[in-house]
Amino acid sequence: MGKILLINPSKWGRGITPIWIASHTSILRDSNHIVELFDSTFFQEWTDNEIKFNTANKQYRASDYENLIKFDQNDILDSLQKKIDNFQPDIIFWSAVSSHIHGEGEYVNIQYGYDLVSKIKSNSLLITGGIQATANPEKILEEFKKIDFLIRGESELVLKEIANSIENKEMIKKVVGLAFKDKGGKIVISKKQKIISDMDLIPNYDYSLFDDQIFLRSYNGEVLRAVDYEMSRGCIFTCSYCVETILQNYYTDNKKKRGVLQSPKKYLRNKSAKRIFDEINDLNRKFQIKLFRCQDTNFLTIDRNVLIELSDLIDSSNLDIMFYIETRPEGINEYTIQLLKKLKVDGVGMGIEIAAEGFREESLNRYASHDKIVKAFQLLKDNNIKRTAYNIIGLPNQTEEMIKNTINYNRKLKPDNVTVAYYSPYYGTDEQKKSFEVGDFNNYEMNVDGQIRSVSKSSKISIEKLDFYKKNFAKFVYEI
Repeated sequence: MGKILLINPSKWGRGITPIWIASHTSILRDSNHIVELFDSTFFQEWTDNEIKFNTANKQYRASDYENLIKFDQNDILDSLQKKIDNFQPDIIFWSAVSSHIHGEGEYVNIQYGYDLVSKIKSNSLLITGGIQATANPEKILEEFKKIDFLIRGESELVLKEIANSIENKEMIKKVVGLAFKDKGGKIVISKKQKIISDMDLIPNYDYSLFDDQIFLRSYNGEVLRAVDYEMSRGCIFTCSYCVETILQNYYTDNKKKRGVLQSPKKYLRNKSAKRIFDEINDLNRKFQIKLFRCQDTNFLTIDRNVLIELSDLIDSSNLDIMFYIETRPEGINEYTIQLLKKLKVDGVGMGIEIAAEGFREESLNRYASHDKIVKAFQLLKDNNIKRTAYNIIGLPNQTEEMIKNTINYNRKLKPDNVTVAYYSPYYGTDEQKKSFEVGDFNNYEMNVDGQIRSVSKSSKISIEKLDFYKKNFAKFVYEI
């Protein structure tokens, strides 16, 4: 039996329930390991207070959220040291892969977690994973020297195997899916682990570690009880800027055509309908969860039979719930609209990214025509499903004129909500490589967070201009 301390190093200062924490907790506890959580979310000195920042720029609607949240005034390092001294964990773990990999600061967790654990005293094994560990383990082990083991790809089963071997540390080095330095300092990359093909193998995700206030979430001017949730993993699309392509490279042959993975069958996986229903019913009953913020990369590519069965289960229940999902405009039509309504989908987020269709296709490997986007937004509106448009500023070779055109395009779409993110050079993606080649970014960037800051050095548009458009993008869309 091992003792594992999970660390959530989030700096956003608002309710987010990282899916990897819930999934790893369930599988470790199912194997009789002891799991506890240190959550940095609400430490006053640590947070960047993302919700305050994005409410001020009209990306979020004002709510009573901050009046309901209590921030911790204690020193975060002192608090972490006390937690470790009291718990005496065998393993400290702080970053991992799930479907929750595209936002909420997840990409940079490996750095933020290391910033904390590297400053405390502990005899624990320091183990971490996630997108950066998968993309280039050699770079990460050189950058963060105190890490004992990296887990590449999905880590639930790998971390369980490590915990099962905690009494014999030499056995850990034989576990697949790892990267580490041997006694001579040479980096060892072990054989890849198999993808988790049956998501039902992971027991019901365990959200009980989270402090209760983490379930509070600002949503369209209200404060609801919510969790981040996944029904599936994987994506059939191969957008050049997206972290999903890192996992596609790891688990598939990555053959693609016009922005679509050619052999996605084994990579695109989902839970069974009954499992999903049991899980959301349990979360609603235990924690009074009303909003399920689905982090599935593309909701409407989930097995259609599973969604239909799930809609029947929800429709025949008295669950007072709603879903917020993300999908692509190609999947929105009269049939899927009715399915979404039966599933109690309240809001849909879709990536516009940039108005220039040719740029989207040639540079971003994203093929979604203006006509399909406009029709999808109108169809959702006609059926009273809220629409959020996602946009990006600061892409390599993007100009200020392109940003202005994207603002005008959003005006045409008239979304209920508009978000804009700074482009993040996710290490190992095709767009990141391009951004380095054109001189917009260093080859490896620290402090990458698309909602808080840009680290661009672009000659086409300055940081000051990017900050201006981040602050005013939504205002320009709404205030015609």
